[in-house]
Amino acid sequence: MSKTERVGIVGGGLAGLASACVLGARGYDVVLFDKNPWLGGKAAVLSEAGYRFDMGPTILLMPSVLARIFAEAGRDVKDGLDLIPLDPQWRSFFDDGSVLDLHADRPRMAEALDAFSTGGAASGEYGRFLDYSKRLDDISRRFYFWKSIGSVRDMFDPSSSFSVALLGDLMSMRPWSTVGKTVRSFVKDARVAQMLDHFTQYVGSSPDMSPAILCGIAHMQTGEGVWYPRGGTRAVAEALVKLAGELGVELVADASVEAIHTDDQGKVSGVILGDGRTVPLSAVVSNSDAVRTHRELLAGRPAAKRFEARRKYEPACSGVVMYLGLDRRYDQLRHHDFVFSRDPHEEFDYIYNKGEPAPDPTCYLCATAGTEPETAPPGGEALYVLVHTPYLRPHHDWKTLYPKYRRTILEKLVRTAGLTDLERHIKLERWLTPQDIHDRYRVLDGAIYGLASHGRLNGAFKPSNRSPDVPGLYLAGGAAHPGPGMPMVLMSGWIAADALDSDGLVAPVREAQSRSAPSAPPVGVS
Repeated sequence: MSKTERVGIVGGGLAGLASACVLGARGYDVVLFDKNPWLGGKAAVLSEAGYRFDMGPTILLMPSVLARIFAEAGRDVKDGLDLIPLDPQWRSFFDDGSVLDLHADRPRMAEALDAFSTGGAASGEYGRFLDYSKRLDDISRRFYFWKSIGSVRDMFDPSSSFSVALLGDLMSMRPWSTVGKTVRSFVKDARVAQMLDHFTQYVGSSPDMSPAILCGIAHMQTGEGVWYPRGGTRAVAEALVKLAGELGVELVADASVEAIHTDDQGKVSGVILGDGRTVPLSAVVSNSDAVRTHRELLAGRPAAKRFEARRKYEPACSGVVMYLGLDRRYDQLRHHDFVFSRDPHEEFDYIYNKGEPAPDPTCYLCATAGTEPETAPPGGEALYVLVHTPYLRPHHDWKTLYPKYRRTILEKLVRTAGLTDLERHIKLERWLTPQDIHDRYRVLDGAIYGLASHGRLNGAFKPSNRSPDVPGLYLAGGAAHPGPGMPMVLMSGWIAADALDSDGLVAPVREAQSRSAPSAPPVGVS
């Protein structure tokens, strides 16, 4: 195979596109392959009968991550995207009929909590939890974000001396506890605790099994706010595709990568495409699922065996996604809504322990027409419904399971969120099951969020972005560090590209773009 200075990216999801933009901005010759006819991975769009739905992620947090990617090319993210702040950040519907809005503004949230929960303690409890979350967010930003790590050992510089401050950071992480226990040590109202549990649903894992440091997600959200890109989250993918093209990246859709080629020393030397072509490359960023990258693209090689031996890789949860085009709007809904289960512990036990759909699930709703009327015909609503389910088990037949579970979901929305006569108002209905997600996106056992974040010590850690087994291989996406969710996936793409650039295995072919200071939309919502 001839020598080349080309970098290949396998998969054009948000992480792959982020890597492409960063590497293109830094002067590398980059080619990106995706098996689908579109680029953007799960950030796809469904448009039909006057309705438009984001098919995958719908919640945009931490716009500073996008700002940093655009800044690599000297661009301002506000020139590529119109970001709208959302307040409330979401509305919560509880099984007892109560409703609570989540606000970023702390005084406003305190007022809402005092009106919601009797006794007057909830606002102070929530404030103390948010202070704790801020501490964890600070630890994450200092030790966890923006660098390639794969375990707790990688977080701290072994050459630096141990200090009281470092010990304080370690103790604040509560390695003996979980998200669920930590939340309830601060917050006594069961409904408020259930709402806070669901920050960990961004990573598709059980709060009762996830490490306490993930409580930092609460401050990540309230600190920078929740945003809606005009045009939907699909607009983020389109903005990155446009930026990558302007930076000289070759974007190749409808091109399935079937294997990563390695030389006699085990270093990346190219990829083999589905049509049989071999493309010489000096390095590869894989935006394919980290486990499937090793099991399928590196099948039978020592590196794949070393990867499997390193730890047990458990998929995160999967889900049923429903796209409902309605001929009316429900005024009680906000842009983002959670319709909570009657018992979170029962729900998580079914999904994560029993491996079966929960009999009374939590439903996440995204109702976009109030923010962007163009997503539905006049007076209508494009209602996105996501219900978490177990990842695929051998006995799951979703052709049989889905019709029954559809009924469970619709009845839940009517009963707990008051969506009366919902079925009568459905004019368009499409859906994805865990099997569809597995087949469409090449994720592990239909897992929406990559790998589960379970385990009190190592649960927060995913495979490192810099492969320790294959020189020239870098991992990006929800199944790589720092994990799932739009900002983390985008950050993983930046980290993979930065690690490749730092390693010097490939030479840039042109001058890097001048990087500007990262700019982000104003933090917080007034």
